[in-house]
Amino acid sequence: MSIFDKIFDKNKMLLKKYSKVVDKINSLEPSVSKLPQEEFLKRTEELKKAAESGPLEDLIPEAFALVREAAKRTTGMRAFDVQLMGAMSLNEGKIAEMKTGEGKTLVATMPLYLNALTGKGCHLATVNDYLAKRDAGWMGPVYEYLGMKAGFIQASMDPVTRKEAYNCDITYGTANEFGFDYLRDNLVYSLENKAQRGHNFVIVDEADSILIDEARTPLIISGPAEDSSSLYRQFAFFAKRFQQEKDFLVDEKDRTVTLTDEGIAKAEKLLQIDNLYDPSNYDYLFHLLNALKAMTLYRKEVDYLVSQEGEVVIVDEFTGRLLQGRRYSEGLHQAIEAKENVQIRQESITFATITFQNYFKLYEKVSGMTGTAATEESEFISMYNTPVAVVPTNREVVRGDKEDLIYKSREEKDEAIIEEIVRRYEKGQPVLVGTTSIEKSEQLSNLLQKKGVAHEVLNAKYHEREAEIVAKAGQAKTVTIATNMAGRGTDIKLGEGVVDLGGLFVLGTERHESRRIDNQLVGRSGRQGDPGESRFYLSTEDDLLRLFGGERMQSIMTTLKIERGQPIEHPLLSRIISSSQKKIEGIHFEIRKRLFELDSVMDQQRSAIYAHRDWVLKGEELDSNISEIIRDVVERRLDGLQEMPSREEIRNSFAFLPPDSLARLSESKTVQELKESAIKSLEDTYQEKKKSFGEEFPQVMKYIMLRMIDERWRRHLEAVDHLKDSVGLRAYGQKDPVVEFKKESYELFQQLTDSLYDDIASAIVRIVKVDSDKAQQKADKEFKNLQAVHSEFGTADKKSDSTGKKKGTKRFKVKR
Repeated sequence: MSIFDKIFDKNKMLLKKYSKVVDKINSLEPSVSKLPQEEFLKRTEELKKAAESGPLEDLIPEAFALVREAAKRTTGMRAFDVQLMGAMSLNEGKIAEMKTGEGKTLVATMPLYLNALTGKGCHLATVNDYLAKRDAGWMGPVYEYLGMKAGFIQASMDPVTRKEAYNCDITYGTANEFGFDYLRDNLVYSLENKAQRGHNFVIVDEADSILIDEARTPLIISGPAEDSSSLYRQFAFFAKRFQQEKDFLVDEKDRTVTLTDEGIAKAEKLLQIDNLYDPSNYDYLFHLLNALKAMTLYRKEVDYLVSQEGEVVIVDEFTGRLLQGRRYSEGLHQAIEAKENVQIRQESITFATITFQNYFKLYEKVSGMTGTAATEESEFISMYNTPVAVVPTNREVVRGDKEDLIYKSREEKDEAIIEEIVRRYEKGQPVLVGTTSIEKSEQLSNLLQKKGVAHEVLNAKYHEREAEIVAKAGQAKTVTIATNMAGRGTDIKLGEGVVDLGGLFVLGTERHESRRIDNQLVGRSGRQGDPGESRFYLSTEDDLLRLFGGERMQSIMTTLKIERGQPIEHPLLSRIISSSQKKIEGIHFEIRKRLFELDSVMDQQRSAIYAHRDWVLKGEELDSNISEIIRDVVERRLDGLQEMPSREEIRNSFAFLPPDSLARLSESKTVQELKESAIKSLEDTYQEKKKSFGEEFPQVMKYIMLRMIDERWRRHLEAVDHLKDSVGLRAYGQKDPVVEFKKESYELFQQLTDSLYDDIASAIVRIVKVDSDKAQQKADKEFKNLQAVHSEFGTADKKSDSTGKKKGTKRFKVKR
């Protein structure tokens, strides 16, 4: 049994189950159609109460019957039985494959209404702002009739309006904006500034495009790297003026540097600031400590060397080999570059990042709609645990899909395409031409202009214009040239008299690497039982054919003495092309899978950091949190010690403590006594600070801790970026890059949590009165300067998604 047989066999059973529920919904239609509007509002309240105590599935017949009637009264559209089936599959967390023109927008209203009864809110993610606004406006009256409210998100929307949209029962928006809002919410300094209120249920429109094609492109929040190079150079210069033992202490075992009171005073004087430990000055503290580490702990020709090209290259401490492409984390590498007076490589300034794969996994329930999904079911299941349900069309598809025509050269193919377009144009039949690139669409446009054929060109730059053009593409004597992806989410309706002309003719100028995208293009024709026709024109010089036996096909055509302009047409050739597409799809799936594995390694780290950040924002149980941090900082410094360390070792390990506390530590007789004394000293200092600050203390500590979390996390993302660049090379040494990445990113996260705890412990001792308003203003200014980028996922010279999943979070004991 083939994969399609298995899918459709399983699908028949599913549809049979749904049809029984459809019968129940239809049986309620006569009574529901007689209800006045106020009764709809009352029924919604009753269903909300029922949703609190029982499963949503029990409410489907009545809920769907109410939505169908509300849509009929407000929009004039009555859901067909197959649309009810599609709605049921969405509610079950499946990807509903529904052909173009089958009314997916209406289908989504039913599961969205049903799941919004819980009061948690539901999202519909689509491909562009235009569709989000259009669908929310189009379906808004349906929800209002039922006593619910729909909102929509736009890229340019201000924070207040954005939050209002999320507080609606149903929120429409692009997948990009939902993801960016999640990242932005984890950079705010106040709970009130968070926009989203959770991740309950989402329907992803054009699911194959968003969940598969764009799965390799991470969402990145970044900020401007102003004067980073000059800051590193400035602090490399300052570091030379600091004296070891007097201004700072070095712990070689843990490779840490701690400022003394004299050092802090010197830094404040050099920088002309009042308080080095003010949250708004944390960058200065960070740069100074890095510069001192670079100066004292990292030695040229031992830990690193400077290449002839002026690059700082790390030396492996165990093997002595050069670690090309590897960089020290958290800004240390730039500090060494400044110390050696070589070019400082531009610092990564990624503040937050996530892939669609991991963003949509945040939802309790994910479902999707698209015209093409069955070919990718295995990937949907493995990545998102969302099986595919193939929903039958309301009317049988009567479109004629012709065999591919294959020409010897690209030039011959283009001539045949233009000839065919002109023939159809003169006949009056509308033509939709699908191309694989903007360049190709413009080239065809020039050829048509020479023939005097009026046409529209789409290259997916202006979404509102795109939808408008595609919507008119079914009118008589209309020629539309578009990329294969153009027009997703829009319906091509046939103009007057076009049915008699044979309906819309879809002409593909090249086979895409993915069969789904070809199917999506073809599916623009033959909607709702309309007539239509499709055909692909290929040449042996096309990329797909060239990579998979085009030369052999070309030689066959030469041997057979095929005349110029004469195509080959045979089902066997179409099968060979389909087989080639399957091979490429397999290669792409492996790439996505590998990238997903790397990102999943980071997902748990991101979850731990964001959960802890949320907990700090709420300001709950601050004392117990600080107590855990203090214990971790002390135990780490004494871990594995059997005998009492010397006075100098104690002074270096606990250099952040005030002199009188250090003196008491030195009087300890055993390691256990030393540990208890250090913990008590830090906790006493914490209580003293808390008392001296009064009511303002929790707010001050919140800003300090958030600032430290954000800065350390940003540096961690930079380190992971460099790690991704370097682990790819390990395959040459017979090592699995994913295993290597897991191991080393775990170590990096350990370093992050250790550094973060050390920062907080130092802050407890050093903190003096800070200006909370100033800290808030700085945070707000940085937040406004952030940029949201949906960048290509790359492993070199590109911002890659560095956020992740792994065992390392166990070390992060204060995770909430």
